[in-house]
Amino acid sequence: MEKKTGKAGLLRRFMPYYRPYLPTLILDLFCAILTTVCDIVLPMIVRTITNAATEDIGSLTVQMILEIAGIYILLRVIDTAANYFMTNIGHMMGAHLEADMRKDFFSHLQDLSFSFYSNNKVGQLMSRLSKDLFDVTEFSHHAPEEILIGIVKFVASFIILMNVNIPLTIFIFLMIPILGFFVLRLRRELEHAFYSERSQIGEINAQIEDSLLGIRVVQSFANEDIEREKFKKNNEIFLGIKRRAYRALGKLHCVIRFFDGCMYIIVVAAGGIFLMNGYITPGDYAAYLLYTTVLLNTVSRLAQFTETFMQGFTGIERFYEIMDVEPEITDSPDAKPIEKVTGEITLENVAFKYNDSEETVLSGIDLHVNPGDNIALVGPSGGGKTTLSNLIPRFYDVSVGRILLDGKDIREITLSSLRNNIGVVQQDVYLFSGSIYENILYGKPDATREEIIEAAKLAGAHEFITSLDDGYDTYVGERGVKLSGGQKQRISIARVFLKNPPVLILDEATSALDNESERMVQKSLERLSEGRTVFTIAHRLSTIRNAKTILVLNDEGIVEHGNHEELMAKKGVYYNLQMMAES
Repeated sequence: MEKKTGKAGLLRRFMPYYRPYLPTLILDLFCAILTTVCDIVLPMIVRTITNAATEDIGSLTVQMILEIAGIYILLRVIDTAANYFMTNIGHMMGAHLEADMRKDFFSHLQDLSFSFYSNNKVGQLMSRLSKDLFDVTEFSHHAPEEILIGIVKFVASFIILMNVNIPLTIFIFLMIPILGFFVLRLRRELEHAFYSERSQIGEINAQIEDSLLGIRVVQSFANEDIEREKFKKNNEIFLGIKRRAYRALGKLHCVIRFFDGCMYIIVVAAGGIFLMNGYITPGDYAAYLLYTTVLLNTVSRLAQFTETFMQGFTGIERFYEIMDVEPEITDSPDAKPIEKVTGEITLENVAFKYNDSEETVLSGIDLHVNPGDNIALVGPSGGGKTTLSNLIPRFYDVSVGRILLDGKDIREITLSSLRNNIGVVQQDVYLFSGSIYENILYGKPDATREEIIEAAKLAGAHEFITSLDDGYDTYVGERGVKLSGGQKQRISIARVFLKNPPVLILDEATSALDNESERMVQKSLERLSEGRTVFTIAHRLSTIRNAKTILVLNDEGIVEHGNHEELMAKKGVYYNLQMMAES
């Protein structure tokens, strides 16, 4: 589908979010009209009483005044009820729109590929997800109200005043297009400032997140002052952007105040001349002054709403910037789930390079892996070991060639089905903020507590978990900071045990651990590997000596393959790596 760009296009794309709340919106706009009735009627009441007092004082009775006052009080009661609805239910409509957009935004983020997150800061995304969408809430609620109220007041005032005195009405309304011209000129300046403000808030959020998540590194290097200086610079940039925004707002308010004065003096001076020459009555004159106040208040409200409008529109723009990013890895139209996976994997002439790079990371990779085989990938850093393992679950797509799982091209298998049959244990373990139980449960959301405990036992984690004060309900902290590296790794292995996939990828799963933790984790990994097709990326060569096949990768692709004894006998690349590891 072609994406609509430009302000009109973005607004058309935004409008469907109103659809579920259309009855509320219609009622909200009806209430907005009701709130204008008092403002429009009051000048006519003043005109009626003033004209009666000046033309025929006898016609002005207590009964007449009380009847008029009663009508106005009734209108004010209606106005109060309508305002309550707009403030309460109307704002909730905006909040519902915000929630719907936030849900769609977050859902879309779940589908975006690894490459997107490699090029975007989490703090920027958080800013779009929170602050930007809050501004959209205010915009979505107030924009229809303010625009409709403004139109109703302008049209009603124009019709009423034209019936009272045409020349004076034309004088007043000629000023409005001139004011609109200056407002539009300043709008561009405001729009740019608000967009820059949102972007810089994202930068500040990203730096805060980076600094706080790395606080242990910051404090261990005593670099608190460096972080303060980085924050100071970002904060000063933000301050400069706000300065430009408020300068533009200041200009806007000055223009409005100047035109306020001009319109008032026109009414006072011209109206006074018309009154002196008998072209209008004292009641008409009073009504004109009051309607001028109504018009100017409307113009002021619309001008003040300019800030909310610009901020909301900027939020919509930044929302669709991310929503328009297409996931690089998606299901093909004819993709189907795969069942009863045995774990046979074939790579046929596989080559890969990142989209933003001219350099080929892998090329000419041919490999056949039988079900239950244990394949080790070794070689120098940058040789493509992790890249190769990322291609199997389609975290990235091959540039050339194809990968088969049980004889099926993985691009013809649904992503969820493919990844449900592949387990990954990485060096950098990620635990979610929550309990140990919840983190293991992540491997199989419908698992029973007994299954979770059994998975922990298989991973060698049950003993240390039960020694904790809260056992499986122990809070692990953000990213599992309350646990040691070995404990976190065994929880991640328990998570994969619970998932029970036929294909397993071990990405340097023990390289960051001390010797004692490595021995415990290695035993867990050996149990986990039984009966599965396993790809092991090894930093410590001692951990893969028993692999059925060892593949040695470098810039040229697979340069050697065989078991440990065969490769040592060749005295090639693997032999040299082994000698360096032992020296």
